[in-house]
Amino acid sequence: MSDEGRQVGAGGHAGPGAEWFEHADETGEPGLRFSCTMCGNCCSGPEGYVLVSDDEAAALAKRFGISVEQFLQQYTHTMEYGRSLIERTSDAGRDCVFLDREKIPGKAVCGVYEDRPVQCRTWPYWKSNLASRYAWLRAKRVCPGMDTGKRSTPVEIRIARDRVDI
Repeated sequence: MSDEGRQVGAGGHAGPGAEWFEHADETGEPGLRFSCTMCGNCCSGPEGYVLVSDDEAAALAKRFGISVEQFLQQYTHTMEYGRSLIERTSDAGRDCVFLDREKIPGKAVCGVYEDRPVQCRTWPYWKSNLASRYAWLRAKRVCPGMDTGKRSTPVEIRIARDRVDI
């Protein structure tokens, strides 16, 4: 799709060929809203994967004061898609190893929030969730923060979406 077809015109109206999230909503603004509710649903559930790059592994190893090799051995495993953070079983399913359900009662807190992988940083603006309005609504069934809180512009959404291929 050409950049020309993706432009949002004056008044927030998307032009021909625009992506679905570029169209104005009931407020007259394009984009999507998201605000984390600390439910932990995006960090838990059925077995999955949280891909970790070499740079992310190095940052997390530094955070814990251990070598990268030690971090990789203790907190990751190799999968078909690449190196992933390990998970542990909880009442909610398979939690990311860094998800803390005890620090704040009733909430799920990321124990490495400042150094979390890009996959986590870009939720819910993943290609799979943005493929269609239906895909967004399907993901929203497990994420109460979708369509609430701060609005992200179509440009911000595309930047986040293009950082990870999920």
